[in-house]
Amino acid sequence: MNLHAKLLAREAAGKPVTVGVIGAGKFGTMFLAQARLTQGLHIVGVADLDVARAKSQLATAGWPQALYAATSLADAHAKRATLVTNDALALIADPRIEVIVEATGVPGAGIAHCLKAIDNGKHIVMVNVEADAVAGPLLARRAAQAGVVYSLAWGDQPALICEHVDWARAAGFKVISAGKGTRYEPHYHRSNPDNVWDILDKYLNISDRKSINPKMFNSFVDGTKSGIEMTAVCNATGLVPQSDGLHFPPATRFELADICKPKAQGGTLEKEGVTEVTSSVYRDGTDVPHHLALGTYVVIEGETDYARRCFKEYAMLPDKSGRYAALYRPIHMIGLELGISVASAALRHEPTGAPTGFRSDVVATAKKALKAGEMLDGEGGFCVWGKQAPADVSLAHGLLPLGLAHNVKLKRDIPEGGALKWSDVVYDKNDTAVKVRREMEAAFGRRNVGAEPVG
Repeated sequence: MNLHAKLLAREAAGKPVTVGVIGAGKFGTMFLAQARLTQGLHIVGVADLDVARAKSQLATAGWPQALYAATSLADAHAKRATLVTNDALALIADPRIEVIVEATGVPGAGIAHCLKAIDNGKHIVMVNVEADAVAGPLLARRAAQAGVVYSLAWGDQPALICEHVDWARAAGFKVISAGKGTRYEPHYHRSNPDNVWDILDKYLNISDRKSINPKMFNSFVDGTKSGIEMTAVCNATGLVPQSDGLHFPPATRFELADICKPKAQGGTLEKEGVTEVTSSVYRDGTDVPHHLALGTYVVIEGETDYARRCFKEYAMLPDKSGRYAALYRPIHMIGLELGISVASAALRHEPTGAPTGFRSDVVATAKKALKAGEMLDGEGGFCVWGKQAPADVSLAHGLLPLGLAHNVKLKRDIPEGGALKWSDVVYDKNDTAVKVRREMEAAFGRRNVGAEPVG
């Protein structure tokens, strides 16, 4: 509870936490809006391939132009200003920068930037959960070996869920399930950047369609982002996926403990100790009242009669049996809260969630019947969506990670709903992301899957 005090101490000493941000999209911009107002933080540089866009984003976030007019990194340090550049590697190489925030959302770029940051002794806050889903366990291990912090991003749902799980276990509770809410109907798995508007227009009032990237938004709609985020949670907490991935049961926030418990106890889950994402839409298309579409949750078990009595007395949202109870957070503020991760990494040398094993994967799954010769277009595109799967199943069947299903050519026909394999595509074995992923598979493998207790 003392991060603010530690930041103020660094401010008073004239040694603010120095940060380099890579990627000035929505998440990065939301962080920058608050970072300017946070005593004890200095954003030394912002790197983005489109410098003009990055400067426009800073203006939108309320930054006076003089603050991002530095002409070099040396100038930025001297004037406590910010350099806007297209050279991410320059930020990573600067010995005076302590923390790198990787917010590009591109798996290959995120992996490459993370490796460089570790080599340069930088803490890395991995907003890029897509990269974490591909190779996070290995990246976190590399960081630990180098004496730096690899952290999930506070404000994004995976880190918040990890905090729920940690809270529960530190208080002595058994974790039955954890996850988040989203808007889901089964046909969403077939959505693409063209028809996603048919879904978005029903619940979002987007007057300027040019203001958003439909491919990026579609990854939230088609189930991919949920698979990615729950994979990050499993790999960081010891929870495991269900055998057939996420089922997206509809649930109000007051029904979480009834629905997100094992089937054997009257719920919908395969077993205890798993992740699940609840839907804000019933299967008939009507809206769930009091849903958790932007929130996070954990379901715990009261293992004594006394604890279960307390669940009821203190309004802990117990299930009908009184044995289980839920705690939830109704919203997440993504980049506006990211400073918690930056401060924790720099001042406590502690991540806000980090992979500890390879338990879950996100596998490329055909949205439609695919033909040999087609080029896959990755996350949120027309060809595949990402389904959560147990890591041992992914490894045993040689399944293709969703994060690497981009700009690769199919070697054979794949039916709609089919899981793609490495052997189904032509890929570059020398690609950095491919090499790191293969190294992770070899380093962890099935011996690490589910090895830890999940109570």
